[in-house]
Amino acid sequence: MGTPDFAVESLKSLVENGYNVVGVVTMPDKPAGRGYKLQPSPVKQYALLQGVPVLQPERLKDEEFLNELKKLRVDLQVVVAFRMLPEVLWNMPPKGTFNLHSSLLPQYRGAAPINWAIINGEKETGVTTFFLSHEIDTGKIIFQEKTAIDDTDNAGTLHDRLMVMGAHLVLKSVDAILEENLRPIPQDSLFKDASELKSAPKIFKEDCLIDWNRPVREIYNHIRGLSPYPAAWTELLTDENEEKLRFKLFAGKAIEGKTHVLPTGSIITNNKNYLDVTTKDGIFRITELQLTGKKRMAITDFLNGYHFESDARFS
Repeated sequence: MGTPDFAVESLKSLVENGYNVVGVVTMPDKPAGRGYKLQPSPVKQYALLQGVPVLQPERLKDEEFLNELKKLRVDLQVVVAFRMLPEVLWNMPPKGTFNLHSSLLPQYRGAAPINWAIINGEKETGVTTFFLSHEIDTGKIIFQEKTAIDDTDNAGTLHDRLMVMGAHLVLKSVDAILEENLRPIPQDSLFKDASELKSAPKIFKEDCLIDWNRPVREIYNHIRGLSPYPAAWTELLTDENEEKLRFKLFAGKAIEGKTHVLPTGSIITNNKNYLDVTTKDGIFRITELQLTGKKRMAITDFLNGYHFESDARFS
C-alpha cells in the first residue's frame, strides 16, 4: 500500500527479490498538468508494468474494496507513504500490517518527518518499520536503521537516501515476520515523558515563510529542510499599493557572526554574482531561488536578468 516514488522503491525491492506481491493498493488517479488529465500514481505505474493487480479505493472502508482485498488472500500487508488505515483493514491479514516510517520512532511521528528533522537541526535520523495500531505511528517497532544528516543535506537528498534504506528495511522486516523471528518493541518503552517527543505535522504554506529575525543557522536549516519541496519563501518589501514579489529559496550558505548594522531582511548585492540577506546574527547568502512565474535559477543567472534596488529588503 503506497502512492509516491518513496513507496515504489520498497515495492520494487519486493517484486525483484521474488516475493509474492499479490496486489497493490494506491490512491485513485488524479488530474495533473495543463490538461488536467488523470495521472496514475508512481506506485500504480510500476505495478502495472510488473503485472501486479491494482486496487484504487476512494474509501478504505468500502465493502466492495474490502471484499476484493479478501479475495487476494493476503498474508501480510506492507504500508509505505499511504493513508491512515482503518482497523478493519490493518487487522485483516493473519501476519498483520506493518508500516515504513522515515524517522527514528517514537521521534517525529506525523506526515513530514524528513522535513522537520532538518528544520530542527537534527544530526541523525533514519527509518523504522512498525506494526500498525490504533494511534498513528505508535505501533510496536520491528526494526530501525540510522543515518547521519549532513550539513549539506536537504529534504530531497535525505528523502532519496531514506527511500533506499527503507526498501532494505522492508525486506528485512518481511523476512523476520515470515520466519517468526522478531521481538517487536513497544514505543512507550523508549521514552519516559511524551514531552520528550518531537512531532512531524503536515507542512502548510505559512510554515514555509522565512523569518529573517531568526538566527542564520535556523534560517539555513529551514530553507534546506523545505528544499526542493514545498520550498521556503519570502517576499520583497514594497509600498502598500505595489504587488509583492514572492521568491522561493532552494539553497544558500549561512555566514554566522558576520556583523552589520542593517535591519534584518536587508539585501546586500552587487547585482552580478552574489545576493546576501541580513539576519539576527549574520548573513544568509542565497545561491538558488525562483521568482513566482519564473523558473528556478542559480543566483548568477537570476541576477543577469534582475536588478535589486540599493534599499531592497525582504519582509
